[in-house]
Amino acid sequence: MPFSDVRGHRRVLDLIAGAALRGSLPSSLIFAGPEGVGKRLAALALAQFLNCPTVSAKPVPNEDVIDDLFGPRTGPPRAEPTGASPPAATDACGTCRSCARIARGVHADILLIEPGETGAIKVDQVREAIDKSAYRPFEGRRRVVIVDDADALLPEAQNALLKTLEEPPAASSFVLVTSRPDLLLPTVQSRCQRLRFGGLTPDEIADVLIQRHGYNVSDARAAASVADGSVGAALDEASEEFADAREAATRLLQGVAASSDPRRRLDGAKVLLGTRAGPDRDELARRLRALSSLLRDVGVLLSRADERCLANADLKPLLRGLVTAFDADRVVGAFSAVDRALEALERNASPKIVADWLAFQI
Repeated sequence: MPFSDVRGHRRVLDLIAGAALRGSLPSSLIFAGPEGVGKRLAALALAQFLNCPTVSAKPVPNEDVIDDLFGPRTGPPRAEPTGASPPAATDACGTCRSCARIARGVHADILLIEPGETGAIKVDQVREAIDKSAYRPFEGRRRVVIVDDADALLPEAQNALLKTLEEPPAASSFVLVTSRPDLLLPTVQSRCQRLRFGGLTPDEIADVLIQRHGYNVSDARAAASVADGSVGAALDEASEEFADAREAATRLLQGVAASSDPRRRLDGAKVLLGTRAGPDRDELARRLRALSSLLRDVGVLLSRADERCLANADLKPLLRGLVTAFDADRVVGAFSAVDRALEALERNASPKIVADWLAFQI
């Protein structure tokens, strides 16, 4: 997967590609950011970039020749610079033998370390990768060691990495991928340059769900609206459940916006509870998260903020209709009530009582 196929993160990917082309990419990196946003894909894209014969990248130096864009190695990470995406000629082709083998996970010079059945990465896995990295690449230009879920490294495994991260072999790069970088030992963090990956936009998530996971447009939009920037989170739930949750939340908001009649509000509570035989805690929580996402979007429209921030952009006409019934104070109060309802569910409160109470708070 070339950089151009990775959704989002354009600025940080531009930074990586530009530094690699100039020969100033650090040999030890940490890709940090939320789960499910494409950090591992970016690491594999870097491996393709460094080994694709169509890319004229300079060798990555061993010494501390770090591009100014990265800032000091031991200091805090600097903000990502702006810039256009690298031209196609400076990206991996994605189709050559090297790129295809990396994508299939069978390239001899791309080593992927992952947690085992115990959920941990043991020292033997690390030592094996270190031993292999000491030799010249077998079939490519550069050996790339990717440690996925690097926060699962046991302390002794992290200690085994220290010297290699500080002085990597001449033709090897190490990329530690993690959503919890602070769980890494300070000595490991100080030897790597950290790059921050943020969450994806709802449009980017929906695009991934449609193109790579076979979602229809409606289900993809619904899942993306409550995924909090993570494709992984969107995939954790069934697409139909996401769509149902958003539809129920929409019906509730339309009902309470049209009338303050207590009976209408109780009808809205029944919608939130769903149509199953009995109140379902997980289903209600899912619908509350969808409700929170819709309320947030109403607040965006009320504040006249950039409409590209909308999580439910496909429902913009409906959201505009709700703006006439919700002022800023009502949106804030409703948003707070949804948070309290979610907390009550976590404390094992009755789903029916939670739904009834919330219907009268919005």
